[in-house]
Amino acid sequence: MNDTSPQTNPPRTTAVEALRSVDRELIDTLRDGQRRGVAELTDALGVTATAVRQRLERLLEDGLIQRHKVVSGRGRPTFNYSLTVLGHRHAGADHGELAEAMWREIVTLPDESVRTRLLSGIARRLGQNYKSQLTRPDDPSGDALEQRMRELSKLMAGNRIPNDVTRSGEEALPVLGITACPYPDLTDASEHRSMCHLEEEMLSEALGREIQLTSCRLDGDHCCQFSPKDNATAT
Repeated sequence: MNDTSPQTNPPRTTAVEALRSVDRELIDTLRDGQRRGVAELTDALGVTATAVRQRLERLLEDGLIQRHKVVSGRGRPTFNYSLTVLGHRHAGADHGELAEAMWREIVTLPDESVRTRLLSGIARRLGQNYKSQLTRPDDPSGDALEQRMRELSKLMAGNRIPNDVTRSGEEALPVLGITACPYPDLTDASEHRSMCHLEEEMLSEALGREIQLTSCRLDGDHCCQFSPKDNATAT
């Protein structure tokens, strides 16, 4: 008899770190949706049961797999394993090519109002995803803003977006600098600057404060800097 309620651990981090190649092999083995036990995984991967258990523990911690108890007769229960939704997401194909194609289509839409609405919706969704992972997300105080910005900085770094947070003085508000373009193939040096506007809206949504781009690599600056709007003229 199968106990269908999965036994899962909460993810260790908000953004799963780059998977080890040996862990990815185990995830690929579970991509077909079948539940497998340690013995089956050992045979499929050609490694020891101890090695399989170590990989399973790491993936359970990261929330990429779930454990299912199997009770059979009077013996000790065993466990089968399957991918979680997050696990399937990490096991899927690289969606960069799809995202780029969709972006190209959106920014070339002839109807400006439709284009603006779509880009704003994307920015809002991305910002809300980040905001849900921050502490004190709605606290308007300056100290809380800096805390949120530093937390956001770490989340973005986990998504391979290099950045830093600085302050120009004791009274100044924090400034988020993106030190390398996260989407070099999608930037647009034309007057539209669609990606720049999307990043402004996304950061504003995430931080609960209107954020403005105050320097940009497309203009020859050393990095892109984003500041709270009432501090923008001082940076």
